[in-house]
Amino acid sequence: MMTADVPLSGAGLGLRRALMGPLAEAPELAGAIDFMEVAPENWARLGGRLRRQFSEFTERYPFVCHGLSLSLGSPSPLDFEFLADVRDFLREHKVRCYTEHLSYCSDDGHLYDLMPMPFTEEAVHYAAGRIRQVQDFLGQRIGIEHVSYYAAPGGVAAQQLSELEFVNAVLAEADCGLLLDVNNAYVNGINHGYDAADFIRGLPGERIMYLHVAGHYDEADDLKVDTHGSNVIEPVWSLLDLAYRTHGVKPTLLERDFNFPELPALLAEVQRIRAAQQQAEGRPRREARQ
Repeated sequence: MMTADVPLSGAGLGLRRALMGPLAEAPELAGAIDFMEVAPENWARLGGRLRRQFSEFTERYPFVCHGLSLSLGSPSPLDFEFLADVRDFLREHKVRCYTEHLSYCSDDGHLYDLMPMPFTEEAVHYAAGRIRQVQDFLGQRIGIEHVSYYAAPGGVAAQQLSELEFVNAVLAEADCGLLLDVNNAYVNGINHGYDAADFIRGLPGERIMYLHVAGHYDEADDLKVDTHGSNVIEPVWSLLDLAYRTHGVKPTLLERDFNFPELPALLAEVQRIRAAQQQAEGRPRREARQ
């Protein structure tokens, strides 16, 4: 089985346009960041001043890409014109790895949301086949992220597999990497009544390229919405510690999409990731399977 050998380490931050000015104006604070992440479709065809500003960041930091539009589960054919743009973008900016969502977001048009796939054997084969096509076209292994979702396609009775079984089956058949989103595991665990810790323990650690942590919105005690618009909560930090104990320390990135705090407060969360990594490296690693 493959090992996710991504040339990254440390704690990262998702680069958003609203953060470019504050980070550029406070380089001594920006030194707290080990790598950055962007969605390639938001940057690939930009020109002019914004592209020059972006290139200044890619020259200073290692970058990874986390896509939004590939729509691996869509019934429509893969968009190879879009993939050609992604491939050129990855090469131009020396991006370390490319990940996408295990979901769909388009058919005849773009849905502007990440819709869950049915957890069935047929969907495993379909998604894995499309991931292989993408990897062949790009000439590199990609990673997939398990998404937050709020209803099971076709209803619970239509699900042949658990979410964990589905994700693991796609990973194995596609022979691809994994982006472990700790907040998604927490949100889904609450919303769908399973133990997020068991989900994280059950993933193949050797396939993990890197991890995400983020904040979410509490709609109700039994309904959490994955927004990336608030601070990471303590239960999610605890799950990150669990992920490190189970799978070893991996590069980890803070996602924040809006409602940004002042830069020192934002970077304090990045520093908390680094502190968790340092603490985990100082204690014995626990086996992923028990």
